[in-house]
Amino acid sequence: MQTTVKSVIRLSGVGLHSGQPARIAIQPASAHHGIWFRRTDVEGDNMIPARHNAVRTSPLCTLLVNEAGVSVSTVEHVMAALSGCGVLNAIVEIDGPEVPILDGSAADFVRAILKAGIRRQSVPVHAIEVLRRVAVTDGDRTAVLEPAGELEIDFRIEFADAAIGSQHKVLRLSNGTFVRELCDSRTFCRQQDVVAMHAAGKALGGSLDNAVVIDGDRVVNPGGLRHRDEAVRHKMLDALGDLALAGAPILGRYTGIRAGHEMTNRLLHALLSDPLAYRIRTLTEGECDVLPGAGLEKDVFSHL
Repeated sequence: MQTTVKSVIRLSGVGLHSGQPARIAIQPASAHHGIWFRRTDVEGDNMIPARHNAVRTSPLCTLLVNEAGVSVSTVEHVMAALSGCGVLNAIVEIDGPEVPILDGSAADFVRAILKAGIRRQSVPVHAIEVLRRVAVTDGDRTAVLEPAGELEIDFRIEFADAAIGSQHKVLRLSNGTFVRELCDSRTFCRQQDVVAMHAAGKALGGSLDNAVVIDGDRVVNPGGLRHRDEAVRHKMLDALGDLALAGAPILGRYTGIRAGHEMTNRLLHALLSDPLAYRIRTLTEGECDVLPGAGLEKDVFSHL
């Protein structure tokens, strides 16, 4: 069955790139509504669809823009949390142009969603079933979707910094895997890139409280890493959030090799523009058990 949140969820913090205060309220929504953002600080056309075709080029985050030019950025972590908790319908109200970064992961969003609870709606889920391989490549970067019975993510990264190096992880996203394995993995950057980002007007709200900073073989954060392979786990978190912009759960295997937000978005465009590559499938209640978030209970994940 389709789902929404049981009650309003409120969170506040600062935007990672703008450095400006930001508050959001995740509101319940009716069946078939999907996920939308609403800019409460903007009058008129302030609704922004959480859809792949509303994404505009932004090198360090996922930026959504509606037809009136109203935008919201850095949506990937809240989208990953909603998808990973199985929430299909919601309105994310926000009082500014950027979603708060919180601790740099999706854990705070997940914790708040599980605390509020998830309400099942008496309407079946329509999923996007991948029927044949679709791929996009740009130099040494690749993103692929292939047929699979449930959502799987296979991700590989490689950095010169020894503290990251080469990392590879494969996960099936059913049965709460996102909440257990990925949601607390933080965004990361290299120390040498921080100055350049600041000079470009980016990462103005970044700190060791909301990002992992790597300097060669050293993790600058006093507390170190949450997972030995936290970097690749965070890339998988981002990929889930960006895949959620398909507008429906995906049944398929995603492979990312050095991929990022732009590559995943290009992949969704390639998939959804090819009518032979996918079909919309109405799931039975039993088939919904393979979706991310199925069967989640807040008390099961008290480690968050």
